[in-house]
Amino acid sequence: MSRAARLRPALPLLALAVLLTAADSSPEPGAGGADPAVTDPAVTEWTAYGGEHSARYSSLADINPTNVDRLEVAWTHRSGDFADGSGDWTYTSLQVTPLVADDTLYYCTPFGRVFALDPEDGRERWVFDPGVSNKRSGLYPAICRGVSLWRDPVAPQAFCGRRILYGTRDAELIALDAASGKPCSDFGNNGRVKLKEGIAGAKPWEYYPTSPPYIIDNLAVIGAAVPDNERRDVPSGVVRAFDVRSGKLVWAWEPVTDDYRRRHRDELGNTRYHLGSPNVWAPISGDPESGLVFVPTGNPAPDLYGGDRDGIDFFGSSVVALEAATGQVRWQFQTVHHDVWDYDVASQPTLFDIPGVGEGRPGLIQPTKMGHVFLLDRLSGEPLYPVEERPVPQGGVTGEQLSPTQPFPTHPPPLHLPAHLTPDEMDGFIYFDRLACQKTLARYRSEGMFTPPSLEGSVIFPTTTGGINWGGISLDPVNARMFVNQMHLAAVVQLIPRKEYDALDAQPGYPLEHYPMEGSPYGVRRFPLLSPLGAPCNPRPWGSLTAVDLITGKVLWRRPLGSTRGQAPWPLWFEAGAPNTGGSLVTAGGLLFIGATTDSYFRAIDTDSGKELWRYRLPYTGNATPISYRAREGGRQFVVIAAGGHGWSEAGDTLIAFGLPGAP
Repeated sequence: MSRAARLRPALPLLALAVLLTAADSSPEPGAGGADPAVTDPAVTEWTAYGGEHSARYSSLADINPTNVDRLEVAWTHRSGDFADGSGDWTYTSLQVTPLVADDTLYYCTPFGRVFALDPEDGRERWVFDPGVSNKRSGLYPAICRGVSLWRDPVAPQAFCGRRILYGTRDAELIALDAASGKPCSDFGNNGRVKLKEGIAGAKPWEYYPTSPPYIIDNLAVIGAAVPDNERRDVPSGVVRAFDVRSGKLVWAWEPVTDDYRRRHRDELGNTRYHLGSPNVWAPISGDPESGLVFVPTGNPAPDLYGGDRDGIDFFGSSVVALEAATGQVRWQFQTVHHDVWDYDVASQPTLFDIPGVGEGRPGLIQPTKMGHVFLLDRLSGEPLYPVEERPVPQGGVTGEQLSPTQPFPTHPPPLHLPAHLTPDEMDGFIYFDRLACQKTLARYRSEGMFTPPSLEGSVIFPTTTGGINWGGISLDPVNARMFVNQMHLAAVVQLIPRKEYDALDAQPGYPLEHYPMEGSPYGVRRFPLLSPLGAPCNPRPWGSLTAVDLITGKVLWRRPLGSTRGQAPWPLWFEAGAPNTGGSLVTAGGLLFIGATTDSYFRAIDTDSGKELWRYRLPYTGNATPISYRAREGGRQFVVIAAGGHGWSEAGDTLIAFGLPGAP
């Protein structure tokens, strides 16, 4: 029996299960309208994860509200690299954002293969297989969110003058010739650098990159994901920069303070880095002009108890600016103090320079899982608008040392609503569902955001999946608009004393999760707050899309994102919003494209009104971030998204390109 089949009876109908069986479908093409005109014939590439300034913005406007209903599938590509966790196989999630450069599209698969395609028709040009084992290991799915591109400014046409760099599940950084897919022999050991060198305590699959390296000048800056709720002594969260030509280590930044190093120097032994420090699994961004890279950090291990951290969380749940040349800290902004909610910073920082926003100073947007969005001066880290330290609930478990306040942005104000669950706000599918949710809520501690984990169980809202997660935000810099997709789900976190937890026959599972947090006084049980029919107990929408005017800080519109179609019994199909993981793309054509949702639709939204103008039923959930490009002068504008399941639909993989009919 596959992993998906085993889990399906336990998954909520809306929140985390997908029972979709419908075939691919798309709306009928529009009845009228002339063939689209090319608004600007120039080639428009997509050369970095997140696009220019990590804004997920395209300047293309051929596809616009007048013709988007005519979009059709232009081509598809399937790698065959997917698995549902059955037998000895791992399970996969296709979260990749492709790159398009030099008339070629590049993407990586969960199994670590890299494909180079013709961006006009999807035909393969080359494929590289690193030979990564795909045996089952760990709780997390196999993921490769993207590859990175480096161009030699002197000899870009030479062998490996253009390089594709990416990280694999067996913790290698690989450099390939972009033209042929062959390893760059001058990089490390025949194109490979072992990232576990100097990393202590890493079992197989416990330390590997899930996001692409950030390329700045001749450096590849990269972090890694670790299972930070399994035990206290997980591998270090060090961030390192490697020379893109030779693969040599240039610098390493360990996210702990000098004071912590002095106090804990005896713990190092023969290792170089401290175990359990905050890790950097989310995408990194940077500013070549100022020579800075911006690093979003997670919380230290374990996630949900921090009584014995002794300051190792100083850099936790923060955005940190490092000097690209040296790795020295320029500034830090912490989004959560002493994080015991697993609210690590999951989103790539986005850069902007917009007159009227922050007095026109160079800016940085840092979204968070709480639905807080902080606008910072990217040169100093100072908030561009007031950030208020507000009192938060206290009374943690024995040994805990909670922060009395947490930072709250005021421009824009917190976007995740409501901030505090009450019995009157409980939801569900029908009346008795709602009553059951009210009774369930009464059993647990629920004092709003930042309710500390407790022995009786505490309601965490939003959950550790967000709010806003790794998909981040998209930014229209011309109109100073930010677009945010969020999940709105509540969960219960219950700490269990160590002896009691160790006596349990608690096997890790999903969504009913047990995490051992070995090395701490507690284990933990964490599960979604659901009605008897499997609906989220918190109020609708259960997923949302929000547009914000960055000049005023006000919400322009807010709408549900996603439906219950195929995930609840008919006639309970409605636009209630749905859980969503993935990012959005905004274009100069006045459109926002987004998949992400559990209902498997790919949508186009009017950026002015928030109205849905087009949708297409993907073969699997599209838990990725789309891109748009024009590969050849005068050619078509394409929009591409990866669809691959994420455990929310049947396992699969398809890269789908959309374009307008009749275009050149």
